[in-house]
Amino acid sequence: MQKRQVDIVIDGRVQGVGFRYFAMEKAEELHITGWVRNTWEGKVEIEASGEVQQLNTFIDWMKIGPVRAVIHTFTLSDISPERTYTNFTIR
Repeated sequence: MQKRQVDIVIDGRVQGVGFRYFAMEKAEELHITGWVRNTWEGKVEIEASGEVQQLNTFIDWMKIGPVRAVIHTFTLSDISPERTYTNFTIR
């Protein structure tokens, strides 16, 4: 089973719409570890790790976001070396 770890930065109407809780719910469903946080610039940043197939599904969900979100830009970068997480948290 191959793992992948990514950093995601999402810009748009992404704060105040439940994005962090949406990300945590999807991460728990898909057994993704890492974290999500709001940035001071008004963006959402996510560091996520998991099996490639589940992580790709998680990424697809993050491109959609919760119902009230409006995503303008979505930046995805692979992380190397990988960091180790035991769960998914909101920072």
